[in-house]
Amino acid sequence: MHRTRRKFLKNVTAASAFLATESIAKPFNIIKDLKKISPNDKIRFATIGMGIQGHQDTRAALRSSPDLEFVAAADLYDGRLTRVKELFGKEVSTTRDYRQIIDRKDIDAVLIVTPDHWHDHITKASLKAGKNVYCEKPMVHHIDEGLSVIDAWKKSGKTMQVGSQSISSAAYKEAKRMVQAGDIGDINFVESNYDRFNAIGAWNYSIPTDASPQTVDWETYLGDAPKVPFDAKRFFRWRNYRDYGTGVAGDLFVHLITGVHFVTNSLGPERILSSGELSYWKDGRDVPDVLVSILDYPKTDVHTNFQMVLRVNFANAGSIENNTRIVGTEGQIVFTNSNLILNQKKLPKAPGFGGYDSYNTFSEAEQKEFKRQYDAQYPEDTRKADPIKELKFEAPKGDDPHANHFRDFFENVRKGNVGTIEDPVFGFRAAAPVLACNESYFSKKIVHWDPVAMKMKKK
Repeated sequence: MHRTRRKFLKNVTAASAFLATESIAKPFNIIKDLKKISPNDKIRFATIGMGIQGHQDTRAALRSSPDLEFVAAADLYDGRLTRVKELFGKEVSTTRDYRQIIDRKDIDAVLIVTPDHWHDHITKASLKAGKNVYCEKPMVHHIDEGLSVIDAWKKSGKTMQVGSQSISSAAYKEAKRMVQAGDIGDINFVESNYDRFNAIGAWNYSIPTDASPQTVDWETYLGDAPKVPFDAKRFFRWRNYRDYGTGVAGDLFVHLITGVHFVTNSLGPERILSSGELSYWKDGRDVPDVLVSILDYPKTDVHTNFQMVLRVNFANAGSIENNTRIVGTEGQIVFTNSNLILNQKKLPKAPGFGGYDSYNTFSEAEQKEFKRQYDAQYPEDTRKADPIKELKFEAPKGDDPHANHFRDFFENVRKGNVGTIEDPVFGFRAAAPVLACNESYFSKKIVHWDPVAMKMKKK
């Protein structure tokens, strides 16, 4: 007897609780959507939210394949709708109302690039309308929204990708290969930074001179956020406010965590602690501009337990090296989107003695006896470590992680697969810890998380 497709999806999801992250998507890849797109047809897509990232995503999507057609865009500011036609052609239809886009039968996929507080609402509505969905990170605004998005995705049978494109870079893939090959031994520590030192980098984006209640659909923008009078800053610099964004954790930590989960096949941390402050950008924002979080990852079938430390500093006048460093018992990997350095070194089997050591405090007779027993236990060949090895990796010229990420999405859309490199299960397992970082910061408490069940633990 053949199992129904829904039952199969349910069983695969249950099994994914103990599978490594990479393998979660694999069972889904064999499930075919009921409606495929002919290889001869162009995939027609629309972008909902034409702000900074909306423009970046639309361009990256078009770079990913010649078999795509950008047909529609939605935004709540009229000036951006005008700009869409200036940049992408007058034939692209525009609207303030995203519902007009998802109601269209001729649109195959939507890119959801709105402020965070709209992610879950538009994602679930789009999936219900039969659209394939690319949703920007973090997948949800609040932790309690994550499982409902996953459920909507499973029920829809559509392809969904979460947008944290670094994991589609050649350097991240090489880091993953090295970790899985055991090149640095057992992981015990990870640190990852994402600092900035400029006003735009600190989200003080330019505000158009014509911003007003007439040119902006303010009431729709607020959505389920608290009702407040029109404020252009809260619209164009929405990342500065908890009502609409998720702070440095949701904007930047999520990239770092996504990358580490991809490289290590981790399901997530079980304990999160944050500390920080609003240090420099005291411009009315209600989120910190300096944040450090410590995440404790439990041992699993695919990695040892390790600790991860994340940091963002929006007023870093010192050296800025935004990278991730994964440290193991036999070396470390330091990588960015475009390059990687592997350093390998092992401890000798023999512990050594002398130097800054208690050996020198022993009596002369005890020193002689200690050395006799040491020589018997540790032959000469156990006293030297292997030479330190260094390997450098540069991404191939033209490597385009953003376009690669979209290529993975649209290839799966065309094939009717529901699996992608960053499906909603993966996406939520990255989003939840960063939202927990915020929860810890604002509550001044440790947050306990169940990375398998994807739920908060009560302590």
